[in-house]
Amino acid sequence: GVAVVGVPAAIGALGFTATGIAAGSVAAKMMSAAAIANGGGVAAGSAVAVLQSIGAAGFSLAAKLGLTSALGTVGAAVGATLS
Repeated sequence: GVAVVGVPAAIGALGFTATGIAAGSVAAKMMSAAAIANGGGVAAGSAVAVLQSIGAAGFSLAAKLGLTSALGTVGAAVGATLS
């Protein structure tokens, strides 16, 4: 329902867009932190990489359903890190 529709919008609002990560966004801060932690690059399969893939291309209904619950935990962790 609402969560499945809202997840892609929320991902876009964070700065994960079809044209890449938006400058100055939460996504940019996440990417910077991930790159620093990984010695300069963002690891394939990391939260930043997955969220950018979703922002760029969208994702299936099954993925939306799975991410609806998973992103709550990720969002809390990111929020704690960025605050």
